[in-house]
Amino acid sequence: MRVTIDGTHIRSHADLHRVLAGPLDFGPFYGHNLSALWDRLSTDVERPVEIVWENVTSSRESMGDEAFEEIASVLLRAAKADESNRVGKRLTVRFA
Repeated sequence: MRVTIDGTHIRSHADLHRVLAGPLDFGPFYGHNLSALWDRLSTDVERPVEIVWENVTSSRESMGDEAFEEIASVLLRAAKADESNRVGKRLTVRFA
């Protein structure tokens, strides 16, 4: 599965959680915070998944560097945790 995030529409943490929760089927009890995002990405999301965040400059400008880096860190940490999995069983993240 490929999930594309249009950074022109991501201005806050809430925007990102809303965009990911649907396609990745986070369910009705998803906490909409970074800890919940980590939990879902690290254990609950069926692989393979490619997350492509387009227009990252727009997101970073709207959110601010600190908020953007907090989210990016969780996404990249989840991808790094999957590096030892075979290719068809990984979560990958790309910023464009």
